[in-house]
Amino acid sequence: MAVPSSCDWTHDVFLSFRGTDTRNTFTGNLYNSLQQRGINTFFDEHKIHKGDEITPTLLQAIEHSRIFIAVFSNDYASSTFCLTELVTILESAKSHERLFFPIFYDVDPSQIRHLTGTYGEALERHEKRFRNDKDKVQKWRDALRQAANVSGCHFKPGSESEYKFIGKIVDEISIKINRVHLHVASKPVGLESQMLKVTSLLESNERVSMVGIYGIGGIGKSTLARAVHNLVADQFESVCFLADIRQQEAHHGLAHLQETLLSEILGEKDIKVGDVYRGMSIIKRRLQRKKVLLILDNIDREKQLQVLVGEHDWFGFGSKIIITSRDKHLLATHGIVKVYEVQQLNKEKALELFSWHAFKIKKMNSSYVDTAKRAVSYCQGLPLALEVIGSQLFGKSLAVWKSSLDMYEKVIHKDIHDILKVSYDDLEEDIKDELIDKSLMKIDNNGCVRMHDLIQDMGRKIVRQESTLEPGRRSRLWFSDDIVHVLEENKGTDSIEVIICYLHKYKKVKWCGKAFGQMKNLKILIIRSGRFSQSPQILPNSLKVLDWSGYQSSSLPSDFNPKNLAILNLPESCLKHFVSFKSFEMLNFIDFEGCKFLTEIPSLSRVPNLGALCVDYCTNLIRIHDSVGFLERLVLLSAQGCTQLECLVPFINLPSLETLDLRGCSCLERFPEVVAVMENIKDIYLDQTAIKELPFTFRKLVGLQRLFLRGCHRMIRLPSYISAKCEIITAYGCRGFRSFDDEEKVSPKVFEDAMLVHNEYGWFYLDMYSCYTTSNDVIEVCRPLRGYEFGFLDMSRNLTVKKNKSSLWFWFRKKFPRICLMCSVKTDKHLDNMIFIFKLKVLINGTEQVTSQWNEWNKVEILCELKTLTPCDLERVMAYQIGTTTSTATWDFKLENRG
Repeated sequence: MAVPSSCDWTHDVFLSFRGTDTRNTFTGNLYNSLQQRGINTFFDEHKIHKGDEITPTLLQAIEHSRIFIAVFSNDYASSTFCLTELVTILESAKSHERLFFPIFYDVDPSQIRHLTGTYGEALERHEKRFRNDKDKVQKWRDALRQAANVSGCHFKPGSESEYKFIGKIVDEISIKINRVHLHVASKPVGLESQMLKVTSLLESNERVSMVGIYGIGGIGKSTLARAVHNLVADQFESVCFLADIRQQEAHHGLAHLQETLLSEILGEKDIKVGDVYRGMSIIKRRLQRKKVLLILDNIDREKQLQVLVGEHDWFGFGSKIIITSRDKHLLATHGIVKVYEVQQLNKEKALELFSWHAFKIKKMNSSYVDTAKRAVSYCQGLPLALEVIGSQLFGKSLAVWKSSLDMYEKVIHKDIHDILKVSYDDLEEDIKDELIDKSLMKIDNNGCVRMHDLIQDMGRKIVRQESTLEPGRRSRLWFSDDIVHVLEENKGTDSIEVIICYLHKYKKVKWCGKAFGQMKNLKILIIRSGRFSQSPQILPNSLKVLDWSGYQSSSLPSDFNPKNLAILNLPESCLKHFVSFKSFEMLNFIDFEGCKFLTEIPSLSRVPNLGALCVDYCTNLIRIHDSVGFLERLVLLSAQGCTQLECLVPFINLPSLETLDLRGCSCLERFPEVVAVMENIKDIYLDQTAIKELPFTFRKLVGLQRLFLRGCHRMIRLPSYISAKCEIITAYGCRGFRSFDDEEKVSPKVFEDAMLVHNEYGWFYLDMYSCYTTSNDVIEVCRPLRGYEFGFLDMSRNLTVKKNKSSLWFWFRKKFPRICLMCSVKTDKHLDNMIFIFKLKVLINGTEQVTSQWNEWNKVEILCELKTLTPCDLERVMAYQIGTTTSTATWDFKLENRG
């Protein structure tokens, strides 16, 4: 879909008619009247058309006409050409959102709608003539019915003056033609797909359809609304676009806006409503039978909606109302549920729009490409910024471009700042942090807060204006130089609420450790990297977030009262211990990842709101207090890589827990007893732990979806009481098995054709028939090594099988896998002249008897007898038994998939 403009049209009106019926009478008079009023009208001069094919000239005329008028006369349906032309017109009107206007000349619309009378007779003749092309005739029928259902004009000769009737039609068409298309944009880039989404929301069988368009300032809400207006306006009896209502109300008031709305829709001048309440009644009374398109641009107060588009019954059936606003919540309060958020331009479209403004052409100078991409990255897909920055850089040298961008990245451009700041100014003083509904920020699908970079720049400029000379008097600090200045010079004040500091890892802050003492209102303290000459001696009790990577002290300051603290994040710090957590009632999140000096987690019974506890890679952690097993709101518990931890906690009753991650706890030997049913648990990671078996109470983890047991060398058998819905992953890169509701719930389910084998990561299930195993796959079994129970090979599908003297074994489930067993021998050089004889025996469940009835799990043992003899003894092998020897020879097996 192209963005519509007046230059798309060659003709204002296209006339469709049956030449022999009305060419020299009604339609001829209508054409002359339209032309006299300056309405450019296409009138087919050909008196007779052969066949029903539309000529290229006619197709082009239809394609480039703004309004279609079809004159239905008694004999219209007799012409296959007229019917084909009608089908083409209706398709074009639908695809290009253009107006179709039917005139029923001396024929009742119901006759066309129901295909009776002369229309029914004509279609019967066509059915016989085109008996081999029924689809064509059906299209004609559908087109006639569709046209007859469109509101038009009915004229019966003698009932009124034809001259006056034609005059009314010309007046109506003139009003529609005189609707000037609104200017959309000098370069409307990236609008097409968004226009389609808005128009699809408008499609509805409701009496009145209301659609909201929202987004941050400068994203293109008004531009999109104007483009949609131009696309659909001709379908409506009356149209009104009220631009920038926020500003108009401020300068003229709401009553003036009501008067403007009524004047444009009714076509009357000097309408006065007196006050807004009378205006509401007048709008409803005068417009409730009119099919209107009304667009309210830049709404910022609910009162504006109440007095301009109060209720659905204010307007006629089929009316469409589009409202643009920065405030999504405002749309919801008025009951508008169909909303569209205007999207940022992707990189390709953003670069195109920027190029149009910076170079006045679509393709830019190659030497500017890298800097242009930097500018586009700075603008983050915001059309306003792309236009402003692009225009600002037009005609400038590359050096000026680079210096300008350096400046913009420090201080946002004034024109962009002024637009973006409007939403912030609209917030009440006590809700300045509630930014989502004002389109200043959003929360993505992962629950992360996202904010446009230019919105951040706007906020930073606002904060900088709080104190241009002294950073310590601002509410927020984020520039590292400002923060270092405040800390080293001890310039902190109670104005500071947020500090976010990203220091170079070699930067050392030389301070006294008391700078935070003056920051009585500091709520968020985030410090990344950097070094400090000494640990903090004071932390303000107002803190809600303490996030300090590499915190250098072994504990928090003794006089710190963390009564307000919600997030405690001290990764890779020197933390050794906590005396008590009794003052952490509000704490929700703890992260001590990589705290290598931490040996113990004390009681957390006084931290009732804790939702996440992370102690990953605390390699000296040896004890976690039993209370951790009974935190009702804990959702995540992660102790990944705690290599000295032998016991997590003895018992767990964690009703909110969703993820338990203990992978890499190589000394962890047992899983806690599960005290009560846990329905919310989803994932448990026990990879590379020393756990031998899972307790019987493990069955109470009824919500468990995935159990990871990769590299669990000591766990050979899986218990039958694991939830039947649980998927168990026992090998890296291999999904072990999944069970389903309709399967027998007697034990954990694995692949029907699975082998229980062992590799360098431990036991796992190998599906010999899976899509990942082909007929070319070879699973190599290394030789038994003296003094070792298992041997290993560095291959992606190594299979190491248990040695029992001279035997190897593995397990399979239900069906013997399709494998071929191959043996090979490698000898020392001094045995090169010896001859080796293998004698193999395969036992299944202890017997050589082969059967098709297997157990749930079946043990396969491969017995190998290796005999050696020298060439001179070759004849004797036929006469008597030769003793076996394996003192110097080694042997390997390969199991090959023979699928």
